[in-house]
Parts: sequence; C-alpha cells; structure tokens
Amino acid sequence: MNTVSRSDSMRRDGRVTGGPTREIVGFAAAYPELDCDAVDYEYLRAVSQDMVPFGRHVGTLITDISPERAVVEIPAVDTVRNHMGTVHAGALFTAADIGGAAAFVGAAATRLDTVERLVLRAGTASYRKPAVGRIRAIATVDQRELAEVLAATASNRFELSGKAVLLDDADVVVAKFTFDYVCDIAITEADQ
Repeated sequence: MNTVSRSDSMRRDGRVTGGPTREIVGFAAAYPELDCDAVDYEYLRAVSQDMVPFGRHVGTLITDISPERAVVEIPAVDTVRNHMGTVHAGALFTAADIGGAAAFVGAAATRLDTVERLVLRAGTASYRKPAVGRIRAIATVDQRELAEVLAATASNRFELSGKAVLLDDADVVVAKFTFDYVCDIAITEADQ
C-alpha cells in the first residue's frame, strides 16, 4: 500500500492544529501534492494517467478529470484492434474502468485525503455497435452515493456505483458499462 507523511498543521476549516505528522495511505498517497482545499484537476489527471501500467500498455489517455466526470481516450491504432478490425472489447473495458476510477478521483477530490481505497467489485458491459477509430469513455459516479462518502464523519465502508458511455468520433454509442465499487474511508481526529 502506498503511504506518505503529511503534517496536519491546518484543518479543512482553516484552524491550525499543530498536530503531528500523520501517515496518509491509499489514494491520498498516490497524490502527495494534492491540496484538497484548492484542487488542481490537471494535477489529478497527470498523476492518474501514470498510475495504471496496463492503461499505458493499451494506450489509454486520460484527457479530463473534473468533479462531474472523467474522459479516457483509446487511440485509433492497430495495437488495440481485434481480428475484425474493430477496437478490442478488452481495450474498451480498460478505458471504461480507468475512466470510472478517474471519475471517482475527480468527484471525491476535496476529500481524497480520507479515501483509503476504492476497489472495483463488479462490472457489466453492453457492447452496442462496432467500435472503430478513436474511442472516448465518458465516466461518472453516482452523485447521491458519492454525497454519503463525502459527508463521512467516521471511518466506514461505502458502496458506490459508476457508469461509462463509450463513443466513437461520430458520437455514436459503441458500449455502455456499469460498475460497483467498494470505497473505504479512514477518518482521523485531524479530519474532523
């Protein structure tokens, strides 16, 4: 598990605590320069881009992370095509999966320092049309469920769902995915 240390000298409400350095684990450790009070979404995008080696292998590119959504592209290259000349289902799933995780990162950015882990528990795929050329996965997380995560005042495990719609360059839906996640939140005294 990734860990970093960060001083708890200032709380979310701006009060100085003068507290000790605390160990940050999980998602927060992956984003050591994240300021949850002034989120830099380009920073989140850049760090997230390099986080999943398999995504690099497939060639996915995270082009946008925001509080509302994430966008991941699959380039129009031969290495992601199957024997029929369309984008391989595995590449489509990879883009949707990375998009879902990136959508969570953007949506939970202001509380990312309390997220211990986000784990994909289940996913469903619906392939609608042949995927040809550059493909964009536009992913979101359920805002109602996310609100519960963001409002957490004690360590807890949450269930969270997400979805991704994959479009070709003509904005034709080529696939839809749904995801079920488990999200663990670790709240310390300094977070309250």
